[in-house]
Amino acid sequence: MLRSEIAAFYSGFGQPSALRTAFTDAVLIVPLTPDDRVYVHQLGGIDWLCAFTSVEQFALYMTARGVEPEREYRYHTLLGQRILDSLITQRPRPTGVAVDIAGAAPMAFPPELPEQSEVG
Repeated sequence: MLRSEIAAFYSGFGQPSALRTAFTDAVLIVPLTPDDRVYVHQLGGIDWLCAFTSVEQFALYMTARGVEPEREYRYHTLLGQRILDSLITQRPRPTGVAVDIAGAAPMAFPPELPEQSEVG
């Protein structure tokens, strides 16, 4: 369902509420670091939790990063809702979710950023 909602967005027919629901209902692969932490990539001052819709999408990402053949690449499978409720809310910095980031149709769910007060 998530992949079809992402495809709808790429076709110009996506609906944010349907995409969000598909994300929360999806079972996603979340990579782990060698010390068993959830893998987070920093870009532009924002942390991005990488999640994948399949092992194949995870493999594409790891290949693009330069896989080390002798290393084991571990991951958890989690519901999108759990990613939002547990992993994202516990992070000390604003954190978004990047889905299938190395695939043909990546999708980003940016973090909610605190409002900046205007200095004047």
